[in-house]
Amino acid sequence: MSDTTPQKQQELWINGRAVAPKDGRYFETYNPGTGQSICEVAEATTSDVDAAVHAAREAFVDWKAQSGVARGRVLAALAAKVREHRDELAWLETLDGGKPIAETPEADVDSGADCLEYFAGQAASLQGEYQEVDGGFFYTRPEPLGVCGGIGAWNYPLQIICWKCAPALAAGNTMVFKPSELTPLSAIRFAELAKEAGLPDGVLNIVPGAEEAGRGLTQHSSIDKISLTGGVDTGKNVMRDAAGTLKEVSLELGGKSPILVFDDADVDDAVSGAILGNFYTQGEICTNGTRVFVHESVREAFLTKLIERTRALKIGDPKAADTDVGAMISQAHMEHVLEYMRIGREEGAKPLIGGERVSVSGCESGWYVAPTVFDGCTDDMRIVCEEIFGPVMSVLTFSDEEEAIARANQTPFGLAAGVFTTDLGRAHRVAGELEAGICWVNDYNVTPIEMPFGGIKESGIGKENSRRALESYTRLKSVFVAKGAVDAPY
Repeated sequence: MSDTTPQKQQELWINGRAVAPKDGRYFETYNPGTGQSICEVAEATTSDVDAAVHAAREAFVDWKAQSGVARGRVLAALAAKVREHRDELAWLETLDGGKPIAETPEADVDSGADCLEYFAGQAASLQGEYQEVDGGFFYTRPEPLGVCGGIGAWNYPLQIICWKCAPALAAGNTMVFKPSELTPLSAIRFAELAKEAGLPDGVLNIVPGAEEAGRGLTQHSSIDKISLTGGVDTGKNVMRDAAGTLKEVSLELGGKSPILVFDDADVDDAVSGAILGNFYTQGEICTNGTRVFVHESVREAFLTKLIERTRALKIGDPKAADTDVGAMISQAHMEHVLEYMRIGREEGAKPLIGGERVSVSGCESGWYVAPTVFDGCTDDMRIVCEEIFGPVMSVLTFSDEEEAIARANQTPFGLAAGVFTTDLGRAHRVAGELEAGICWVNDYNVTPIEMPFGGIKESGIGKENSRRALESYTRLKSVFVAKGAVDAPY
């Protein structure tokens, strides 16, 4: 695995080149595994964002004029570049995000390349419709929106930039992207690879930074769409800002997703799903099924296997190939997760395993938390109601299907859900009743690019991936063509 260390100073990426911030401000990005600084990164201000938007607006004229085939060819070349640099990019994600190196090559790099390849193939498929009507005919034209703003989250930085850029660029838009200030490195490297792949200057611009950079995008009069992956409160603020210019908005926000384990479920599969839905990427995944509802008849068998397999997980240096659980993204987030564990105990929930900070040999200053399972939970506990974004599972018990569905839906969120049962009729019936944008049956957190991804209720608006995402980066124009003289009554 590559151990390439980033340069000690990373710049903005505007109009196809590295650019220093206008006011000379930089921030540090840290390695969660060690707690040590990696490098300094340029912090974009409103004026830097404005320069990036201007470059994207100028590049839009030529980019939208290219055929879908030509745009797809560039995206395919970029996918090949991402695969060529797989080890390097995986290392960056592990270094900057604290995720185990066992995860990042596939979950981050390969999934991003898959997305680029999918939309490379879709770029030439956008088409309108034709219909004869009285007096003539009309046809429709799907056209790109213009300049799109993307705002990424810190948990899957490379995957998220691909999920936003691939459909936007395939449809003929240009992009100004702000990665999270906690994990900015892979987005900068991605832009460099895009240039090497033949992406014209200005089509993709990277403006790392914090709130000022984000609001510079959401409030900019020349941004035509904002696509955010982030928290619910941030999403609401983005919608308020976007309303000032009536930008289009797509939001992929948080969740408190349920997993329902019925009495006829394959218990081993259900435990696998619960572990994937709680401890993969240290629990820092928006779709995670952190409320696990288990039928009373299989509760003991489920908990026995769950604790046994959770105990076998290795918490360790993210760079080690045998590490299963890496580090929390920051010290502040680690303390946030530990505080929820304290609250859980205070509320009366019983930790069956975990519940504490972990010291990793050789990484004593890193931010590690033990995977935790709480039993004895009730629906009104804060650890059950509120998104924690860490490796904290709440196990609840139910007795019948109707009860399980009602309790699962008792949340303002609606991102994802899981159903474990061997009854085909029940699987479809329950999936149809659960209030979630995504529902997995006998699996969890599987996200093929071909499948629409996104939530309902306070978990978001719109879809990532699939044809739905491509269409959401276009606007439809109707063109009426008369076949005869104008029939005017004047």
